[in-house]
Amino acid sequence: MSHVNAPEYRLLAELEAAFDTLIENTEALLAAYARSPGEAWAFQAEATTEWLRQALLDFWYQDGQDGRVTRSHVGLVAADDALLERVAAVNVAKAEFAALLGRIREAHPPLIAEIKAVLPFRRPELHQHLRGSGLARLHLKQCWRAIPVAEAPVARVRLAWYASGRSIKRLTVREAERKLLALDTDAPHVRIQLRKLAGLPGSEPLAQVQGQAPLMRANLFFTEPLADGRTRRALNVALPVFIPAPRGRLPHCNEPPATPPETRTRARRRDERLEAEPFLPSLRIHRYRQDMA
Repeated sequence: MSHVNAPEYRLLAELEAAFDTLIENTEALLAAYARSPGEAWAFQAEATTEWLRQALLDFWYQDGQDGRVTRSHVGLVAADDALLERVAAVNVAKAEFAALLGRIREAHPPLIAEIKAVLPFRRPELHQHLRGSGLARLHLKQCWRAIPVAEAPVARVRLAWYASGRSIKRLTVREAERKLLALDTDAPHVRIQLRKLAGLPGSEPLAQVQGQAPLMRANLFFTEPLADGRTRRALNVALPVFIPAPRGRLPHCNEPPATPPETRTRARRRDERLEAEPFLPSLRIHRYRQDMA
């Protein structure tokens, strides 16, 4: 790693140690489960100890994988207190790893690509996965995403596809103009959008909308109300959910459809704040509805 100064070397050394801790804690979790496995369920797979290992150690890009996309391993695992302690230790390690990555992104962004390629060689047993498997380098987000945990015993779980997710970023007219000017301003459709934008007052807020890939959502119904009165919790599921179960038994769970719906399943909210059609289609930028102002 060339052109790295002493403070950045220290950050890298900390990251390597954090990666080792993450792997060691994950291995300890898997060993604890193998010694005393509770019930488990996997979506469209057999819930074996090997399935759980693959799910919790899936840190790799596959050939051709979009860097913005993460793979999901939907499932449920019944966990006693000892196993839940192991899960908590893994999540702490993931959070520390993510925090160090954030510092490195700010201090020396070019190092990130090298980190993805070099870190796997620190763990030879993991690097075996790379040989002939179409796995190229670390997918950092898949390393640090937390393992979901139910905070109390659960009576039943309802799984459902959520296909209407989106992220909304608020923009000023000036920011939208800069984004348009970064496109091909000789193109007629860009010039049309610049003229439309010029007709807006500079103080009007705009919203850039990004649709999100379908994901699985778990609705957990607790056996008893929590201290704050909640009786249920909804969470997005990318990794197996660990559920407190002293007797090692899972609650009832439905079998969701194999694939997400092709069309929107939720009715559009009557209080939707954005206009349905984008004002600047090239950038997915919408105006806020004037009757909601």
